[in-house]
Amino acid sequence: MDRHTKKATAKTIPILPCRTLQPVLDFYSALGFEITFQQKSPNPFAVVAYGEIELQFFGLKAHDPQASYSTCYVLTDDVDTLYEAFRSGLKATYGRIPTRGLPRIGTLKDMSYGVRQFLMTDPGGNCIRVGQKISEDQHHRPAPEETFARALHNASLFADSKEDPVGAAKIIDRVLRMADEQPTPVQLLKLLVLRADVALRLGDEDTARTAEARAQAAAAQLTQEERESVRDDLERLEDLRPQDLERPGDLKP
Repeated sequence: MDRHTKKATAKTIPILPCRTLQPVLDFYSALGFEITFQQKSPNPFAVVAYGEIELQFFGLKAHDPQASYSTCYVLTDDVDTLYEAFRSGLKATYGRIPTRGLPRIGTLKDMSYGVRQFLMTDPGGNCIRVGQKISEDQHHRPAPEETFARALHNASLFADSKEDPVGAAKIIDRVLRMADEQPTPVQLLKLLVLRADVALRLGDEDTARTAEARAQAAAAQLTQEERESVRDDLERLEDLRPQDLERPGDLKP
């Protein structure tokens, strides 16, 4: 084979910033990662691994986790198993599922661009997107025409792709104030769970409590078939239990 056409075997490994290594390493250890390498000098640097997933980190004193845009995508063939393993590890370490502040883990959901994914953000502010292809078409689907389906579509993109909780909140609040149209029970549950979620991200605990309570009431009205169709949302609702609203600030193991 001509040397110009031969493809080399290669692997991409993200190298992500953090202010200090230890909180980041504690977080990934809670998820079940193994620390495979660590050095303090001449520069702080560490490597963590979970099966075939490898992430590397470097220390940067000037780094601001709250203002970080660092991200990477982990593609897996079993996102549900990874999600449950990570949630279990976090709950065992922190006593609950961290849904706001740093660190945090988002909901697992089917996105409109052909992937089932969740987002988690470590103490360094790095957003790790973990997903599985559920369609060969990776393009964004057109927004639905129906009012509440369209609102869910757009609010989900704002919250979990653009990471714009303010935009998501505006979309949801607008449709929930409508007097001439009403969502289906399933749509209402999904809208309220997402509203509680983004309210927590924004530190708006009063709105989060109200939305969470309304979502619990809406969930009680669902049939068994409807509950099965919103399994991901009900799991997220459990993560947003009242105890989570009573403990502000970042988590410490």
